[in-house]
Amino acid sequence: MSNHPLADYFRRAVFVLSAQKPTDLPPDTGAEVAFTGRSNAGKSSAINSITDHRGLARTSKTPGRTQLINFFALDDEHRLVDLPGFGYAKVSLDVRDNWQQTLNEYLQIRTSLAGLVLIMDIRHPLTPFDVDMLTWCREMQMPVHILLTKADKLSRGAAGSVLEKVRRYLAQYPSTATVQTFSALKKQGIDDARKQLAEWLALKL
Repeated sequence: MSNHPLADYFRRAVFVLSAQKPTDLPPDTGAEVAFTGRSNAGKSSAINSITDHRGLARTSKTPGRTQLINFFALDDEHRLVDLPGFGYAKVSLDVRDNWQQTLNEYLQIRTSLAGLVLIMDIRHPLTPFDVDMLTWCREMQMPVHILLTKADKLSRGAAGSVLEKVRRYLAQYPSTATVQTFSALKKQGIDDARKQLAEWLALKL
């Protein structure tokens, strides 16, 4: 367990509320970082690893378990946000359309959103959803940091090759698009991810 000040800070994370529609969102003040990704890419596990809370974000083998926008407070002015996973979630089209509408509105109106963490399974990077999110971030000038999760599933050489492939793809994007490898299981890349979040949240620790 790391005793770095950043690790101690992110351990403060506590669940605040879940929003099903834009009117449920908490006050748009301070700064927050949102996590998004395709269903089952490892988003909840990444949030739990970064905050050192085993069950803060619910993990499930059922894709699409996260159906709400979940807010976690770090202090009075800083938050982490878990956005609904998208992909092959077993839900009705009406429910999926509602998620998409709420997500779109959140991303477009939320002035406190300081950056977006995009979760990609290192074995399946740059899916159409990922590319759509990167395009949106470029158009909105939103900083984005990619976590290539489940890096333990590949050899070091293979993981490095995927990392380089994604870096080459990001060459068309501003310098505000960055990428790293990550493994919740092996505790790999957690400190690097925390440093990126701290920079976006302008933390002074």
